[in-house]
Amino acid sequence: MMKRVLLLLAALMLMTLSSGCAIYKTSVDERDVKTVATDKYITAEIKARFLEDKLVSILDIGANVYQGHAYLYGEYESDAQRARAISIAQDVDGVTNVTYYLLPKVKDDGCGTTDNLMIRGELEKELISDDRIWSTNVDVAVIQCNVLLMGRVGNQREIDLSIKYAKEIEGVRRVRSYLRVLGQ
Repeated sequence: MMKRVLLLLAALMLMTLSSGCAIYKTSVDERDVKTVATDKYITAEIKARFLEDKLVSILDIGANVYQGHAYLYGEYESDAQRARAISIAQDVDGVTNVTYYLLPKVKDDGCGTTDNLMIRGELEKELISDDRIWSTNVDVAVIQCNVLLMGRVGNQREIDLSIKYAKEIEGVRRVRSYLRVLGQ
């Protein structure tokens, strides 16, 4: 009984902390609250459709949406899977455009999940440490040791610094930035 109570308390604390993080992230987002909510809804809809689809794997392909523009990223096993993921995103109400960074899965690539996680962690640490960057506005994905930067930021300097930090990390093959200054 006591173990169950402790687990419940831990779950409640986690939910409280994560909702606090979500509120903070929304408060510093360059987009207005309505746009953030709409983008999150569209993102959730794309991911839900990926989850329901027999061909697309939610574990392989991710999605983020900014101002109605959907960004797909990840790895695909077949051209049909890639095409299906793009088609699903295009068919979601509210999506105005789809940009994708999808790489074919490679066996024995030399860059595994651990490498991707290490790169992402190092980059996020650098972004958080620099007070010239609102790091919560920069979403990071790492696919086969290639860094993908997405989001809406306040100025070009944030974009330049984010790219600089990504390029300086050992093991990074390429950096692709889809960061945009809000209003441009």
